[in-house]
Amino acid sequence: MEVNCISYKDTGFFSETVSNYLDDAPGLRPFYSYRPTIEGFRQILQTKNVIADRKLLVDILIEQYERNGIAFDQLPLQGARGLGEANTYTITTGHQLNIFAGPLYFIYKIVTAIKLSRQLKEEFPDKNFVPVYWMASEDHDFAEINYTNIGGKKVHWWYEAQGATGRINPDSMRQALNQYKGVLGMEGHANELAEIVETAYTKFDKLADATRYLVNALFGQYGLIVIDADDKRFKKHFAKIIEQDIIEQQSFKNIEATNKKLQHQGVDIQVNPREINFFYLLDGLRERITFDGGRYKVLNTEIDFSEEEIKQEIMANPERFSPNVVMRPVYQECILPNIAYVGGGAEIVYWLELKSTFDHYHVDFPILILRNSALIIPERTAGKIGRMKLSPVNLFRSTDEIKKLWVKAHSEHRLSLNDEWQELQSVFEKIKSRLGNIDPTLKPSAEAAQARLKHAIDNLEKKLVKAEKLNYKTRLEQIEQIKAELFPKNSLQERAENFGLFYVKWGHVFIGELVKHFEPLDFKFTVLTESN
Repeated sequence: MEVNCISYKDTGFFSETVSNYLDDAPGLRPFYSYRPTIEGFRQILQTKNVIADRKLLVDILIEQYERNGIAFDQLPLQGARGLGEANTYTITTGHQLNIFAGPLYFIYKIVTAIKLSRQLKEEFPDKNFVPVYWMASEDHDFAEINYTNIGGKKVHWWYEAQGATGRINPDSMRQALNQYKGVLGMEGHANELAEIVETAYTKFDKLADATRYLVNALFGQYGLIVIDADDKRFKKHFAKIIEQDIIEQQSFKNIEATNKKLQHQGVDIQVNPREINFFYLLDGLRERITFDGGRYKVLNTEIDFSEEEIKQEIMANPERFSPNVVMRPVYQECILPNIAYVGGGAEIVYWLELKSTFDHYHVDFPILILRNSALIIPERTAGKIGRMKLSPVNLFRSTDEIKKLWVKAHSEHRLSLNDEWQELQSVFEKIKSRLGNIDPTLKPSAEAAQARLKHAIDNLEKKLVKAEKLNYKTRLEQIEQIKAELFPKNSLQERAENFGLFYVKWGHVFIGELVKHFEPLDFKFTVLTESN
């Protein structure tokens, strides 16, 4: 593939806060620990305090992988087998259990973690770095994971689900599975991928196990570890913080104060904390815990506790307490020897809200890494782009902007009236001078007339461009086609399209090309163009 990298700012799809974070804006420095640089990693490795129980971590992972018929000690990288060793650290990314791996950025998150782990091993050869995919198996928002878009078609899992999505049995996915396989077709590596998804969604009785199988089939050879934190033993390790945060509501207080400071920096807040940032979790149930009338109540149920009763419940059944979006990161850092979190733009911003809570509980805050983003340009579309002589950065402009730039660049006529306007401005300066000498109060009238003429000149220029566009109608329609193919519904390709058809075409080489070309610490948008 041919590779071009452009700045995130030039894409127009990333927030000012993300750009400020990448640019090391001083105002954001109090809200994270170390910079996302090699020097930042050198610093965190010198100070990292691992509070995870490494033996417990390895024991649980062995059990989870055995449910997929995978021997954990046979995974390819030494680092994976060495999670119990003091010189091994994790690079973590997390996501919901989207069926068929959801949109492309699901894949990009994981590849970023894999590539960063490799680069850190080169820089720090005396240590091991394991990429980890944290399954959001306790999340209950089924509507966000029960579909994917592939080849312009929406594949939907029609099912009424309740409770943690990781516990759902995927046995009702047959219609969606057949539809997805049908879109894959029969050419290239379609049979290979069809076999992977068929096994994933028919051989396991929990969506978490199905997702682990699918992700391992795609990334296992790169040493990726998949973890399901919905486990009583992990929660027991976290129980002290669960109790303290529910009773004292520390995360709410800390994040509320932090959010006010971030708002002063012009940051759009991504998540707002609740007084209690835990759900009560049972099979088929994940409901918020609230404090009302001196009792801890589980919404939409008859379940409630006194303070002493909820303390006893946390001690006896910690697995029933599920952290929400603001406490899940703290939980993650308590059970993994983690030094970096890979996330999208919105995730990076909401992690900035959390550092004060980490500090309160004496949990190390990881380095925040903006995941790699990419645009994949198939050979057929690349041919159109080449013939139109469009640059990679221009592809991110609006369709109208691209058309206007293209017409101005290729027209045989001069479509700008800027020179003429400069001449008119000179005339107006003379007029204003003469009027000012006679009566200074006439100057505003002249300026108003000048503004009206400028508006008229701008409209004339637009008409010139519009008229010339008609002369290039066929060529400009190609721009519309290119934009529609690469930016579905004017959104980034990675937020809409599934990886499936790319895998069908290239097989596992597709994953390998991403690993090869992604540069996690360069923080550039990657444009990958299929070559002949």
